[in-house]
Amino acid sequence: MSEEMKNVSTSEVAKPKTLGGRIDGYFQITKRGSTVRTEIVAGIVTFLAMCYILTVNPNQFFYAGTADPRWTAVFMSTAFGAIIGTLLMAFLAKLPLAQAPGMGLNSLVGSIIGGGLGFYAYTYSFSLANAMLMVLISGVIFLLLSVISIKGKSLRQLIFDGIPEGIRRAIPVGIGLFIAFIGFQNAKVIVDNQYTLVDLTAFSSMFTGDAATKLNVYNALVCIFGLIVIAILSHLKVKGAVIFGILAATILGIPLGVTNLSVLTGSVDGISWKFWENFANYFAGEHSVFAICFTEGFNFPAGSLFTVIMLVITMSMIDMFDTMGTCVGCCSAAGLMDEKGTPINYNKIMYSDSIATCAGAIMGTSTVTTFVESGAGIAAGGKTGLTALTTAIMFFLAIFALPLFAMIPSAAAASALVYVGVLMLKGVKDIDFSDVRTAVPAFLAIAIMPLGYSITKGIGMAILSYVIIGVLSYLVDLVKYAACKQENKEKPEWKVSIVTIVIALLFVVYFFVPTVIS
Repeated sequence: MSEEMKNVSTSEVAKPKTLGGRIDGYFQITKRGSTVRTEIVAGIVTFLAMCYILTVNPNQFFYAGTADPRWTAVFMSTAFGAIIGTLLMAFLAKLPLAQAPGMGLNSLVGSIIGGGLGFYAYTYSFSLANAMLMVLISGVIFLLLSVISIKGKSLRQLIFDGIPEGIRRAIPVGIGLFIAFIGFQNAKVIVDNQYTLVDLTAFSSMFTGDAATKLNVYNALVCIFGLIVIAILSHLKVKGAVIFGILAATILGIPLGVTNLSVLTGSVDGISWKFWENFANYFAGEHSVFAICFTEGFNFPAGSLFTVIMLVITMSMIDMFDTMGTCVGCCSAAGLMDEKGTPINYNKIMYSDSIATCAGAIMGTSTVTTFVESGAGIAAGGKTGLTALTTAIMFFLAIFALPLFAMIPSAAAASALVYVGVLMLKGVKDIDFSDVRTAVPAFLAIAIMPLGYSITKGIGMAILSYVIIGVLSYLVDLVKYAACKQENKEKPEWKVSIVTIVIALLFVVYFFVPTVIS
């Protein structure tokens, strides 16, 4: 056979002919050590871990819950925001990261418009349209930070590089604890305590407590059972261990009253199979939220300019550092980091996130951000954009079959979150605790994330402590060097970069400048 024929033959053999082969080549599935089946299962696991947002998000917006006529419209906008954001991660970043309206930020929006949990007392009365316009502006700022470059690096890349290596190594560990804490709370394994703030649920109360207390214990048992199933199946190298654990926990929840099968009848909490009514209310109904940021959002209350500016800055910082921390944590767990410790396709991740925030605001939902629950899919083996594509498809299907997905209790999904926390703790061994200048900031990042219930606050406290300790240590060492200069003693080295100082100053504004000045 001639050399030319050999080349043609080789080319024909190498060219993927099947759909699976083309998908594999596009997402580089085999190259990253995964399979199409694994990626699909991982995408389903991610969806199951975060589908709670479909109903929780509108509940965070409106104090009246499903009684508010805009509830179904925000449910739809939540789904569309998740679909758009996750598709961007699938096809632009090509990573197993899913997006949806973020928890915390939706509480902020709920507080702005006078509903939700009321964490903030605002002097001004803002409308939902005002809030959506603020979200849109924060998304545009976020996008500009991704687009504007200095010496070939985007501003967001410079910000990422300004985070010291020790803190970057601590971020995945802190996020792991945060994810596990969220899971424990969702499943009532950890409950509130008026004296100690938090407490382990009293398992003995399942025999002596009232109905509500017993239900809390049953939720906790469902979560722990699911976690044990996941652990055993993972030990046995069973593919899809996480999803099997969630399903097993869901089944156990049926006799315990944790899994609510009545939602399948479409008669609970406004959950209905009539998806066409949801579409009508969203796009053209009297209470539509689609594009209200443009039609009604510019009518801000008089005198509220400073408040609006501070709210936009707050939204931008939370979104930026939450996304940054989540991406580092999840990509680290998936082995998707470059040699410098940066997530691969980092700029594309940032584009995806910022564009999704803008699109989500237009759709009528709060800031769309990368979900820490992406770690559940990564724990199930997800490594490529096919995982994200599968999750996006599941969100689309959920629009038509909400009751089916709403049936899966949060306690069952929580078992996956706790397992993710277990996996992400392994990075603690890479942190250098021998140097107090690294150890204290790293510890604060790890501790503040779960205890302060915020990735951004954990990073902020770590950065501030790093700069303060670094600057003061340098000044003390410099004085000692000048006072007792010795030939064999090196001059102290300045280790705090200008970018790190700028980030620290941003966090000073974030932590100490009030949102509202009456």
